[in-house]
Amino acid sequence: MPIITVQMAKGRTIAQKQQFVETVTREAVQTFNVKEEWVTVIFDEYERENWASSGELHAVKFGEGCGKEGSE
Repeated sequence: MPIITVQMAKGRTIAQKQQFVETVTREAVQTFNVKEEWVTVIFDEYERENWASSGELHAVKFGEGCGKEGSE
């Protein structure tokens, strides 16, 4: 029973998450030869002020809109 955890900054839409879980579930079923109902996807979402890389908070590095639908 695959459990797939996705860690990401907050800001994605429900539609984006739904598309992602459909794609990941389909690939897991094919790759691991398991039933679709055995695949679990968990989103761990973080505020950008609580995530940093290269010594800089993502809220500062990328700004508020980064990763949200309609932003670049």
